[in-house]
Amino acid sequence: MPDFSGLGKMIIFMGLGIVAIGLAISLIGKLPSEGNGLGWLGKLPGDFFIKRDNFTLYFPLSTSIIISIVGSLLMYLFMRR
Repeated sequence: MPDFSGLGKMIIFMGLGIVAIGLAISLIGKLPSEGNGLGWLGKLPGDFFIKRDNFTLYFPLSTSIIISIVGSLLMYLFMRR
């Protein structure tokens, strides 16, 4: 039987990290000195927003790439040995 205690701890810490990041992002938007916080994050060049008569498409390509790069850098920094 394989030992999954290390995997369980890693999943718990990743979940706590995601909650912490979510709280930080929601609190940044409420700071009066910062304006609308991270309001620019969904409105970058390369984020596609198409609105027609009865159809709306939002495809945040640039935002997805930036989040992926930041996440990859964080994983690299925290997971290297």
